[in-house]
Amino acid sequence: MTEELNDELQEMYEDPRRRAKVLSNEVLRLPIKALKLQEAIAVPPSTPVQKVVEEMQRHKIGCVLLAESNKLTGIFTERDLLYKVAGKLNDLKSIAVSDFSTEDPESLQMDDSIGHALNLMHIDGYRHIPIVNERSEPIGVISIKDAVAFLSEYFPEDVLNIPTRRLRTTTEREGA
Repeated sequence: MTEELNDELQEMYEDPRRRAKVLSNEVLRLPIKALKLQEAIAVPPSTPVQKVVEEMQRHKIGCVLLAESNKLTGIFTERDLLYKVAGKLNDLKSIAVSDFSTEDPESLQMDDSIGHALNLMHIDGYRHIPIVNERSEPIGVISIKDAVAFLSEYFPEDVLNIPTRRLRTTTEREGA
């Protein structure tokens, strides 16, 4: 059994497709289009918050873009839902999402660098950045998850081989 495992590990590390990539300045200059991005889900600004939340749940996404006449006008994120909506409204069906969204968000284009996106995420604290074309039409979203997945490719043994089980556990239940 151990010999089989050793053989498998040796094959894996000798496989040229599995060789570690080298993270360098050139990599950060790659265009955003080199990433696998989420497709943009865009709704009109007048869409009720309830419907937007349902779309976020259905697509399992952390943000929805707002667009009017196919032009990016805003972004509504899970943070907006948590900090601006949760516990403050009872009727999510009659309030427009634009009342709680960020208007005219910072956006990037597919030819902008990955480093630029990482800089905005780090300096400005964005978790999602809309990607637009030259006509300001939303075409995608780069998320912090995309950035982590990209960086993980450069450290596969250090990141991907960590066990998924928890290393620490509590013996007492939290809460009341």
